[in-house]
Amino acid sequence: MDKIAVLIPCYNESLTVAKVVSDWKSALPEATVYVYDNNSTDGTDRLAREAGAVVRYEYRQGKGNVIRRMFREIDARVYLMVDGDDTYPADKAREMADLVLEKGVDMVIGDRLSSTYFTENKRRFHNFGNSLVRFGINTLFHSRVRDIMTGCRAFSYAFVKTFPVLAEGFEIETEMTIHALDKNMHVDHVVIPYRDRPEGSVSKLHTLRDGAKVLRTVMSLHRNYKPHSFFGAIGAVLLLLSAAFFLPVLLTYFQTGLVPNFPTLIVCGFVAVAALLSFFAGLQLQSAVQKNRQDFEWTLIRTHAEFRKLLQEEEKE
Repeated sequence: MDKIAVLIPCYNESLTVAKVVSDWKSALPEATVYVYDNNSTDGTDRLAREAGAVVRYEYRQGKGNVIRRMFREIDARVYLMVDGDDTYPADKAREMADLVLEKGVDMVIGDRLSSTYFTENKRRFHNFGNSLVRFGINTLFHSRVRDIMTGCRAFSYAFVKTFPVLAEGFEIETEMTIHALDKNMHVDHVVIPYRDRPEGSVSKLHTLRDGAKVLRTVMSLHRNYKPHSFFGAIGAVLLLLSAAFFLPVLLTYFQTGLVPNFPTLIVCGFVAVAALLSFFAGLQLQSAVQKNRQDFEWTLIRTHAEFRKLLQEEEKE
């Protein structure tokens, strides 16, 4: 088992991958640097290997697929994940690793948005998208996460081995952030510098397409992790609509003793029933979510026991 594993998912990063590997090896000499090549066609794997990285491959396209394989294959006391585009300097690598090793933090978020991101990043829609996703998640999950979409993070063994990777693409960062929040895992932040990609290096993140995927992921995870508030909000909207259309019918009845709009009255009744069904569906699903959280705590206990066993075996060797 590695003491520190640096994980670098890469797709066509030949301009920068060698420098990223060298920088992170210099910052953490005891670390093993892994580059997972995701169908690159520009010699990224060869350059990474020459720079001293352990190169492995994931043939299903997408960052989420790469991280799924990384987390399954590698055992380490602490994991640091960084993109291969040289936008994250290695200056804070030691601080991030120490938070996991010495303070038991489960996920350390490399916070770009509190440093140089908005001045260095020249893509305005990316800036807006990051702010929108951060606001949405912090509002829906009552949290104070400073940077949701950062590609620079550190993880504990327990987080990596209990995180169910479902995303296939760039929505993976959103998924892991919400998982940590929902499962009450220890999350901390380290403010890191950010620099824009060097000239000639092209971002693989499609602003509109991948941005839409991230927003869909946020709503989907809100439904899955907080069904009471999700379906409760739908029920509240339906109930307000029902009341808004029902009140004129009721006032007319009080004034004339007649109900001239029977279709409206019937529709209002069905909408009110739908609102109640949504509310009680949320209650029932919330019970299932609570049971899932309890089961997850037992999974964490078993994972910590497994981690201690690996450390004991390592000490014997």
